[in-house]
Amino acid sequence: MLSDVDSYLMENEDEGTRLELKTDPENVRKQAAWCGVGPGLRVLDAGCGTGKTSQLLYDMVGPHGEVVGIDLSEKRIAHAREHYRSRGLSFEVCDLTGPLPLSQIGTFDVIWVRFVLEYFRRESPSIVKNLSEALSPGGYLCLIDLDHNCLNHYDLPPEMEATLVKLMKATEELDFDPYCGRKLYSYLYDLGLHDISMDLMAHHLIYGKLTDVDAFNWAKKLLVTGKRAESVFGQYPGGFKSFFSDFQAFFAGPRRFTYTPLIMCKGRTAS
Repeated sequence: MLSDVDSYLMENEDEGTRLELKTDPENVRKQAAWCGVGPGLRVLDAGCGTGKTSQLLYDMVGPHGEVVGIDLSEKRIAHAREHYRSRGLSFEVCDLTGPLPLSQIGTFDVIWVRFVLEYFRRESPSIVKNLSEALSPGGYLCLIDLDHNCLNHYDLPPEMEATLVKLMKATEELDFDPYCGRKLYSYLYDLGLHDISMDLMAHHLIYGKLTDVDAFNWAKKLLVTGKRAESVFGQYPGGFKSFFSDFQAFFAGPRRFTYTPLIMCKGRTAS
């Protein structure tokens, strides 16, 4: 079984806090409704993290539905069990890169995979195939992820923009996929799922005054990824420390405009 650190680019001591803060309940509910999550259904939250999203999904299916959250991180699953576990909502440690323990978790009406595949650039097709085997007849597999991730900023100085592009390219060697969103349709198409639907919306839409949550989220992303690919900053004046300071100054400016597209894709098995 893979370890947390080996398999997850963003692993750090504050990751649980970052995941909790950046999860917007209104957006989760809106996206889950589009995916068909509703009363009485059995839902799998694949890559559930701290369990906050699992709780929101359970609020939509309960009290007669059920949600099972699975995640590679024992630390995150322990947090989920402590803060969110209840009747109809359970959590299991599970490695998505291998076959799912169907005898243990069963099958599902909806499988929800949000902000997971971007961290498994090489394994994503096999992960999606593994998940599809946990669908009940007529069940929906819902993939939600970002595209052109972390790369859309205006008016970023040219030297900073070029360095950021190099950083995101370097994350691909760490199994991260900045272009995951555009691939989701092909994953479901190649599996032969039916009634495939797509939607696109803004995930990050940042302008004017910077919120504390966005400031923390983006600073933490840059700190963690930058430290894991520090060689990228060798030609930047002052190295990573100066780049981090310069980006924070740019990002805090109210003239800055930043966005990231979110792509949703769903398809169902035969009834």
